[in-house]
Amino acid sequence: MSAPGTAAARIRIGVSSCLLGMQVRYDGGHKRSDCVAGLLADLFECVPVCPELEAGLGVPRPAMRLAAGAAGPRLVEIASGRDHTQRLEDFARARLQALAAQQLSGYILKKDSPSCGLTRVEVTRSGSAPERDGRGLFAAELLRVFAELPVEEEDRLEDPALRESFIERVFAHRRLREL
Repeated sequence: MSAPGTAAARIRIGVSSCLLGMQVRYDGGHKRSDCVAGLLADLFECVPVCPELEAGLGVPRPAMRLAAGAAGPRLVEIASGRDHTQRLEDFARARLQALAAQQLSGYILKKDSPSCGLTRVEVTRSGSAPERDGRGLFAAELLRVFAELPVEEEDRLEDPALRESFIERVFAHRRLREL
C-alpha cells in the first residue's frame, strides 16, 4: 500500500455525477452537494457516473420516471412514454463490470432519481397515485452486483452521524478487500 496522502492510497468511491456539480441532469443542470463535492471529495477519490447520460440519453433529455411493469419497474419518458429500460439495464451491467476494476469502496447515489435513487423512488401505476416504493434501475443493479458495498443517498450524508457511519464503512470495506 502507498504512503498516506498519495494518489494511489486514496480510497475510491462511485458518485452520481450531478452531486459533484457536473451538468448532466435531464435539464442540463446539476444537484451539487457541498457535503459530497466538498468534504467527501477531499477524503476520497470520486469516480463520477451518470447512468442516463452515459447510456446515451444526452443532455438535455426528456424527463423520465419509473412506471410499474409486469417484470418490474420501467424507465419511461414522462411526456412520450418512450421506454429506456433495456438501454439503461444494458449500460448498468457494462458500467458496473468496468467499475469492478476500479475497486470502489463505497457509492453515493442521487436521491429520488429513476436511475440512481436508492429507496422511496416514485413509481407510477395505471389508475392510481404514484407510490414511493421503488429503486432506481442503476441503483438496483449496483446493489445486486456489489451487495457488500457501502451505499448511501446524498441527503442522508448531511446527518453527521450517518456521514461518519458511511465513512467508517468505506474504510472498513477497503481494509477487508486488502486482506
